[in-house]
Amino acid sequence: MMRALDILLSLTGLIIAMPVMLVLTLIGLFDTGSPLFRQQRVGRYQQPFTLVKFRTMKKETADVATHLASHQAITRFGHFLRRTKLDELPQLWNVLIGDMSLVGPRPCLFNQHELIEYRQQHGVFEVRPGVTGLAQVNDIDMSTPQLLAETDARMIQELSPKNYIGFILQTMLGKGMGDRVRKD
Repeated sequence: MMRALDILLSLTGLIIAMPVMLVLTLIGLFDTGSPLFRQQRVGRYQQPFTLVKFRTMKKETADVATHLASHQAITRFGHFLRRTKLDELPQLWNVLIGDMSLVGPRPCLFNQHELIEYRQQHGVFEVRPGVTGLAQVNDIDMSTPQLLAETDARMIQELSPKNYIGFILQTMLGKGMGDRVRKD
């Protein structure tokens, strides 16, 4: 049932958000010259997939987890995108094609070994990664890998259609701050 909701909601979201996404793409062209950000992430069963987001950091930023990146790498437009969570809109495509779910554990990078180990221990890789979830609406990010993996596991065990819709609504209403960025 969740996959059917993923398809329906992501397709609807893409159609409705298309004009906004086109405007954000044009602004992003002027901001960084490359409005879309693509990165290999760890997916279901630890299979790689390409995550797509609007770029919020300078192109030359190191390929590290957000909490390890410098806040100076974020562009002014990127700050706006992160604050409003509009940088996540292109992930609706990842959801539509089945790489992700709207609700699930946020996909990590392959170089986040500690988080991967904790997630393996808790069976987190048995589900599709998500755009949002319990950890995100409670401001738990990848800077606390053990807590994140435990929270992801709890979300997976307790996930119901009501929780699924609840996490989406909480995210749309602005709950959660996203991944922290290292202060220099």
